[in-house]
Amino acid sequence: MNHSIYSADRTTHLKIVVVALCAVIAVTGLALSFRDTSGDGSVQAERIIKAGKPVMETNSRGAVVRWRL
Repeated sequence: MNHSIYSADRTTHLKIVVVALCAVIAVTGLALSFRDTSGDGSVQAERIIKAGKPVMETNSRGAVVRWRL
């Protein structure tokens, strides 16, 4: 058995190309099947957080911390 790719014959190279092509098709198929296709296509619109009124909080030392959301 020869373990060198340089001295392999034409059918061995063809087998390697076919196996690699099948692997690429399988990975691409899995990636496309896991893709989210629900909704109107506007995924960013669901993640928008609008600012409300400023909030005042205090910590244990009594210092006032003002947050602007």
